[in-house]
Amino acid sequence: MSRSRAREVTRMLPGPLRAVLLTILLVVALGPLLYMVLASLNTDLAVAAGEILPRRPRFDNYVRIWSTTDLGHGLVNSILVAGAVAVVCALVSLLSAYPLVRFTFRGRVAILRGLLALQSVPGTLMLLPVFVLFASLANAVGVQVIGTRWALLLTYLTFALPFSTWVMVTYLRELPRELDEAARVDGASSWQVLTRVVAPLAWPGLVVSAVFAFLLGWNDVLFASVLTNPDTRTAAVSLQNFGAAQEGGAIPVYGQLMAAALVCALPVVLLYLVFQRYLVSGLTSGGVK
Repeated sequence: MSRSRAREVTRMLPGPLRAVLLTILLVVALGPLLYMVLASLNTDLAVAAGEILPRRPRFDNYVRIWSTTDLGHGLVNSILVAGAVAVVCALVSLLSAYPLVRFTFRGRVAILRGLLALQSVPGTLMLLPVFVLFASLANAVGVQVIGTRWALLLTYLTFALPFSTWVMVTYLRELPRELDEAARVDGASSWQVLTRVVAPLAWPGLVVSAVFAFLLGWNDVLFASVLTNPDTRTAAVSLQNFGAAQEGGAIPVYGQLMAAALVCALPVVLLYLVFQRYLVSGLTSGGVK
């Protein structure tokens, strides 16, 4: 940031006020997370009694969660499903966005508007149609979909692809067409232009598309609780069932619940830390014309 720009910001928001606002934001954002960490290091009796700071930090809760609930199996299913959705969504969105940006054909605008319209459909309204569709497919073709990871993969792709395609459309619009023209002068085909010129430059957009699709598959509880069985249950469903099983008990295992929640959140945090640079670049592309 230039000095003149910094002076503008300081003039609009004085230093003491900035410090107060940043402190409030940090407390609001990090307060619940800090409480989860402290509760996971405390005993269930102490958490139930309202104690915040553990008298003696202990890591027993992180050991017990693997035997108390089937969290390990759920994490494996979540990684497989969410990872597959992320990879497939990124590739398909790139293959879909490239012709929409670089070529002019009949129905192009209608496709773009249709993708935008699909974002306004709430996912909860699609639960029953998706379930009936998969059940009818099993009756008509004899292929069992409900209860498999394929059901979650197809469902998550349905909701993730429109947004991911729009992200890639926005990003590819920023890439100069002269790069394509230079490659075609050298004799490259459309496929070679896409794979050797466009794809290497579109990494930030691909990362944003993949991360969005991964989060959709990782955080979903609604579809995963209906379309899975105990063998294909995801981590989010396992965590929900673990919490529901403690309702009405004498002393809920709050410490184990907080530890399990932190373990489920850890892959997402690592994902953001690894791809932070690409996420900022991909999300801000197209913001300045």
